[in-house]
Amino acid sequence: MQSPINFFAVEEYIQLEQTSEIRHEYLGGQVFAMSGGSKEHNTITLNIASIMRMHLRGGSCSVFMADMKVRIELADQNKSIFYYPDVIVSCDSQDKERFFLNYPCLIIEVLSPSTELTDRREKLVNYRTLETLQEYVLVSQDEIKVEVYRQDSQGNWLIQILGKDDELCLDSIGLNLTMADIYEDVIKI
Repeated sequence: MQSPINFFAVEEYIQLEQTSEIRHEYLGGQVFAMSGGSKEHNTITLNIASIMRMHLRGGSCSVFMADMKVRIELADQNKSIFYYPDVIVSCDSQDKERFFLNYPCLIIEVLSPSTELTDRREKLVNYRTLETLQEYVLVSQDEIKVEVYRQDSQGNWLIQILGKDDELCLDSIGLNLTMADIYEDVIKI
């Protein structure tokens, strides 16, 4: 049996997503339901976002988690993409949309078995097209491991892999996080 694939305009997607009980990511007209996260995933996300919120409070940057989308325009393909990062920061005054950000400087994804390949490949490639993005961070929930993709002054993307004894230095927002900060109530350090 064959079923037609439904395509949605960006405006339709934004409107439908406001009333949907589950979140969907949007890739060039197609929508894909997102699965729920584990306790560990949620705790790590909350740990990171809470510290960032305290650090950024009162300044020009805003931190969001879970329900805020980031919009990517792939001009060469005339296609829009909307993802739901686990933690996202924008310091750009042009980010005035209510349901999504266009100009993030920092995106963090906590890896899950169901999303790890997408986060490492598809999202990495697409996020790097964002001119304002300075850092893309992948956080393991099963082991103390953090991967930081950072753009250098020549526009090259470099990776740094951090372990138990390292500190996550987020240059984009001037914040350092210890592994104990990130993994509090998840993994003993």
